[in-house]
Amino acid sequence: MEVEVEANGLQDSLESNEVEKRKVGLMRARVESEDPSSKDLDDFMIRRFLRARDLDIDKASALLLKYLGWRRAFIPNGSISTSEIPNELAQNKLFMQGQDKKGRPIIVVFGGRHKPYKGHLEEFKRFVVYCLERICASMPGGEEKFIAIADIEGWGYTNSDIRAYLAALSILQV
Repeated sequence: MEVEVEANGLQDSLESNEVEKRKVGLMRARVESEDPSSKDLDDFMIRRFLRARDLDIDKASALLLKYLGWRRAFIPNGSISTSEIPNELAQNKLFMQGQDKKGRPIIVVFGGRHKPYKGHLEEFKRFVVYCLERICASMPGGEEKFIAIADIEGWGYTNSDIRAYLAALSILQV
């Protein structure tokens, strides 16, 4: 009985992979017709957007095109340099600490080291994107997850920065 269940599960997995591959190809054609710069995207990126919209090509394509437009506007040079975020980096509040046994990146965030200052919101947004880009760049191919450890020692009212937290969440929802 167990072998039969495992075989059925494997068959379902193979079929769903074939469906995903076919939909990735269809979505790639649609997105490239609307935004020729998307030709540089790999299948993994397209698949992430498809999965985020339950394999609905229309919704996933719209989301990906929106993301590409946002990225061009927010990161016109293609990446964020450390010279654009000096105050955020100086706080030493986020570190990459290698990988777990599956190769997923590990980050450690020190909440007590976040110090809001006047006019920091744009720099903070750029810092969030900078960190996410570095985390994603360190992921092995096919991996979609990373590990985050938050140390909130010393975090209190003075570190509580609701505008920055909302800005970070809005970036994650793009």
